[in-house]
Order: sequence, then C-alpha cells, then structure tokens
Amino acid sequence: MLVATNDATRRTTAARHRLEARRARTDTRAWVMQRRERTHHLIELGGLVQKAELVELTGDDRAALYGAFLTLAMMLQGEDREHTLALWRRGGKRAFEAETSVCHSIKTGSESF
Repeated sequence: MLVATNDATRRTTAARHRLEARRARTDTRAWVMQRRERTHHLIELGGLVQKAELVELTGDDRAALYGAFLTLAMMLQGEDREHTLALWRRGGKRAFEAETSVCHSIKTGSESF
C-alpha cells in the first residue's frame, strides 16, 4: 500500500512539473514575452561571439572578452563612428555570405577540397 502511494505521489509530482513547464512555455504576459525576447537576443549575441571564435582565441577569459568589448565601445564613441561601423558591417556581411555559400555547397555536394 505504501509503495502504491509513493508511486502515485511521484506520478502526480511529475505531471504537475510537466504542466508547469507547459504553462511557462506558453505564458503570454507582456513581461514574460519581453524577457523571452531579451533572452533570445542575448543568446544570438553569444552565438556571434562563439562564431567569431573569440572564446577559443581568448581561452574563455571573460575579462579579456569584456576588455575587448569595452575597446570596441570606445572606438564607436570616436569621430569616425560611421566609418568604423561601415567597415565592421561589410566584413560581417562578407563572412556571413562566405559561410552561407560553404553551407550551400555542402548541402548540394558541390564543395571541392
């Protein structure tokens, strides 16, 4: 009898956790939606840091990464902000395009080694 009660309690607890998780995924309150959007945005930015291989190049040194970001921020506060952004944007677009063409080549099997 005690074993059956424990099993029932465990199943009920698991079902309650599943329900709470489902509610959390479908919560549409404004602040929850804003938090989700912010989290998604931060994850995307972290992905760019990873894609640029900054984590490996710095040995996952967060102080070094933060220092680099502060240096970039200082550069953007200078007089040639628009020129600097244009250079960075052009380089980023080229990198994205190169990555896209490599991925396309791999998918179509036309990559040459």
